[in-house]
Amino acid sequence: MNSKMILDLDDAKEISAACEAEARGNDWPVVIAIVDDGGHLIHLLRLDNTQFGSVDVAIEKARSAIAFRRPTKVWEDQITEGRLRYLGLPGAIPVEGGLPIYVSGQFVGAIAVSGVRSHQDAQIAQAGLEAWLNSR
Repeated sequence: MNSKMILDLDDAKEISAACEAEARGNDWPVVIAIVDDGGHLIHLLRLDNTQFGSVDVAIEKARSAIAFRRPTKVWEDQITEGRLRYLGLPGAIPVEGGLPIYVSGQFVGAIAVSGVRSHQDAQIAQAGLEAWLNSR
């Protein structure tokens, strides 16, 4: 029998706290969304003065990252290179800032950030992911 790892609320809060520290350190107002391996929202944090439009964007970036098991930057790069057919993939968000969470050979969820420039969103998400992985 196989054992399945799961991303729980405590994990999501730890990732989110590291993301929040990175965002606050740069004075960036953002939304941080963390989903499980089925794309279901586990944790959402909207920092003060972040536009509400970033809430749905962060959630959808996270869902895209876990649905396709790759960073959303992959889709952004494909579109930038002129491969517009990727715009037709259901659920593929072609904006950097969503990262799948991969642990011990398993995809357990995803994290995404929205609110500033997409490469800054990705920087925040990566900081949260790295801090969590290093604490394990």
